Amino acid sequence: MVLSDVDIERYLAEGRIKLTPAPDFGQQLGSCSIDCRLGSTFRVFEHSRNAYIDPRNPQSLDEAMRKIVVPMGESFIIQPGDFVLASTIEVLELPADILARLEGRSSLGRLGIIVHSTAAVFEPGWRGSATMELGNLGRMAVALYPGMRICSFTFEQLSTPARVPYNLKPNRKYLGQVEPEASRLPEEA
Repeated sequence: MVLSDVDIERYLAEGRIKLTPAPDFGQQLGSCSIDCRLGSTFRVFEHSRNAYIDPRNPQSLDEAMRKIVVPMGESFIIQPGDFVLASTIEVLELPADILARLEGRSSLGRLGIIVHSTAAVFEPGWRGSATMELGNLGRMAVALYPGMRICSFTFEQLSTPARVPYNLKPNRKYLGQVEPEASRLPEEA
């Protein structure tokens, strides 16, 4: 069951779902979703310095990306074909019986901007900011601004609480992230 705006507001008020800082319902609450805002930190691939990424080599991943911090009020320009990591300002915390789905915003999609390519599900027990996989599928560069509404979350009630929510998993490699995190695929080897 997908939560409605009434349920989202109630779950937030009860502390079952936590979103920090607290959302402005007038601006961020939709009929069955809540919008989140773009943070100021981006991780970009240094494709001109690296021929390839070796997912089994942690050093390869560290060297392949550069961190950029954009001050509020200034823009980050995402070029056609670019793929960057960014995160939400908001930190999301979920209980063991609710999952969240990250969705793109239609207004940005119409400019060619996708906000996630594969990682849309936030498991029960998740806590942290959301790392988004931003891409520009269009033919023109697009300016993105820290603080702008970039994505939305929908929430689904599980039939029972998860036996092992994300925060209790031994391989919870992204738990508690507060800025965009590069892939931790080497930790799986």
